[in-house]
Amino acid sequence: MDHDHKQQAPRFWGSRYAMGLIVIGAAAGYFLLTEHLAHVLGALPVLLLLACPLMHIFMHHGHGGHQHHHHDEPESKKSPGDPS
Repeated sequence: MDHDHKQQAPRFWGSRYAMGLIVIGAAAGYFLLTEHLAHVLGALPVLLLLACPLMHIFMHHGHGGHQHHHHDEPESKKSPGDPS
């Protein structure tokens, strides 16, 4: 049996450079948050108000769009068994 075992290059997130980047980013985030906590907490009400229209815009695609359904169809297009 011939199996072709190719050695794959390690992905970036599995490398030691990625671990170093994560550690440095976590340390920087911690210090930024502790030093600027008052600014972050002051921005929370504004972010909450901004979240409402943004969620409405970006999540409206789940409704099937804004297609207008016409309920006033002519009698010729209605099916014979349609009670309305």
